[in-house]
Amino acid sequence: MVHRLVVSYGQPEDPAAFDAYYRETHTPLALRQPGLVRLTYGKAASLDPAQPAPYLVAELDFDSEEAMTQALGSPEGRAAGQDLANFATGGATFAHFDVQQVS
Repeated sequence: MVHRLVVSYGQPEDPAAFDAYYRETHTPLALRQPGLVRLTYGKAASLDPAQPAPYLVAELDFDSEEAMTQALGSPEGRAAGQDLANFATGGATFAHFDVQQVS
């Protein structure tokens, strides 16, 4: 079973600087976390104009919740978490769950 961590980033003060930093610095840092199976991200768009979408959503997949917890507590995971202060000026929210497959 896959366990997924979803990070939703709010609107940054400087979108171009956010994009460059996220792509060139933060993503390579996040990829160093032990046990990370996959990292995907994209810019979100709301289907309801009354509800703003996050600026960017990242999904980090692990083999289990335990693997995610170990990764986030590792030196690499702590470094990625501390790096948020360097670019996430719009804030970030985190959620995680076991991925359920529906066929």
